[in-house]
Amino acid sequence: MSETSSALAAAGHMLERSRWAARAYATYSARDVDRIVRAVAEVAHANAAKYAEWAVRETGFGVVEHKVRKNEACSRGIVDTYAGHDFVTPRIDHDAKIVEVPRQAGVVLALTPSTNPVATVYFKVLLALMTRNAVVISPHPMAKECCHDAARLLAKTAVEAGAPDGVVQCVAEPTIPLVEALMADVRTNVILATGGTSMVRAAYGSGNPAIGVGPGNVPVLVDATADVRAAAKRLVESKAFDNSVLCTNESVLIVEEAVADRLTREMERAGAAFLDADGAQRLRDYMFPLRRLNVDVVGKDASWIAQQAGIRVGPRTKVLVAPFDVAIPEEPLTSEKLSPVLGMIRVPDAAAGIATARAIVRIAGAGHSAAVHSSDPATVMRYAAEVPVLRVSVNVGNSTGSSGLDTNLATTMTIGTGFVGRSSLGENLEPKHLVNWTRIAYNADAAEPMPTYDGLSPWEDHDRPVPAYPLASNDERAALPPLDRTSYLDRVASRIAATAPAGADAAFREDIRRLVAEELSHLIKG
Repeated sequence: MSETSSALAAAGHMLERSRWAARAYATYSARDVDRIVRAVAEVAHANAAKYAEWAVRETGFGVVEHKVRKNEACSRGIVDTYAGHDFVTPRIDHDAKIVEVPRQAGVVLALTPSTNPVATVYFKVLLALMTRNAVVISPHPMAKECCHDAARLLAKTAVEAGAPDGVVQCVAEPTIPLVEALMADVRTNVILATGGTSMVRAAYGSGNPAIGVGPGNVPVLVDATADVRAAAKRLVESKAFDNSVLCTNESVLIVEEAVADRLTREMERAGAAFLDADGAQRLRDYMFPLRRLNVDVVGKDASWIAQQAGIRVGPRTKVLVAPFDVAIPEEPLTSEKLSPVLGMIRVPDAAAGIATARAIVRIAGAGHSAAVHSSDPATVMRYAAEVPVLRVSVNVGNSTGSSGLDTNLATTMTIGTGFVGRSSLGENLEPKHLVNWTRIAYNADAAEPMPTYDGLSPWEDHDRPVPAYPLASNDERAALPPLDRTSYLDRVASRIAATAPAGADAAFREDIRRLVAEELSHLIKG
């Protein structure tokens, strides 16, 4: 069997095991689910710093302390956000005479990116567990080691808390053929695709239900009514956050002429370096060779990018700002950058700023997000109505604003872009998107009563040990006791040794027993 065929066979076994786990987990009660979710969230939170450092070391992207914050937000923070939300217990609407019974998706295939690797693993695992789904993580190859280790830890914790074995699994060696096979397999019930455009399109074309997201390219407007000093500080902090690997980071700064000079000075005080025409051109040439983003800049700090581009800046520079004149597709600085580099354009008034933001999003980033710093609600309303995005952060850094870390939007690592962004999801991904509800609807006639369903539930608490995943009857390992493989080998070897010729001494029989046990051990490990 070829290496590819072997990997595909292993993937099939993984999905079958996941399907078994999903069926078992679908019978768990709300109390069971809460216990499992809390246990997994706590161990994830406790290891947030470990995996933040590991992710930066493995991928070369981002800032450790900022990844710690994301990991914490996507572990204990997720549990705190959804405390009191119940995705397990049937819901009763007495007035409408409707009872809703939750029906989970089943097997969730979760594709995770290299830019926010472990935070996305944490996030998708917890959402799956909250909704009684099994999840198979398929990490980006650049972040496979940290993701696989994190997923194994969460899986172990879930099982120890009472979840069925196989409820959390992770692909150890992701390849394109393998991921394509997982996406197209009938045992995959839904795909959560967070990553590049080609991967998201492949998910939608797989033939299975998919929730994918579009690329970001966030315009941010600073109008004449803004608190300029606060806006400057927030902009620099947001662009420097994890070296701008979140798709919600600002891409193009649009500033009203009346406050542009003040904003420039305040941003310089906060750590931004504004480039002259020559510096901006050097940056274009380095970042966009052949008019495509040079991926070497992704997640790198501003000083490193400046040095590579041949631009001299101070060692404490957090953000590079490159001015340009016209928002057109031919201008590379209007594109998503995934690095602490911000394009900047001046406009005469707020109306022109809104038109410019609309032009930016039409180039790339439709449906994603935008930001505005303003104290005029009329401007904010027009901005939200006219710029084709589905979330607008106001007076907050958009990296942490649209992702829900610093606003009351749902905390997420998956940003839906809706119809305008060619996505099936128009919100920040939440647990509710991984569960459907079967609706029991009674006759609306008041003369036809609905009996009481209060206290009724088809699920029961699981207080006993979880049965092991059933192996095939023709699999030799099926006969192995799960906790005492050595004693099994000894028993088999002893029976074989007993067939030695009559008169063989005890030492000879022991040698046979030892050799057979050793050989059986190697076969089983293989």
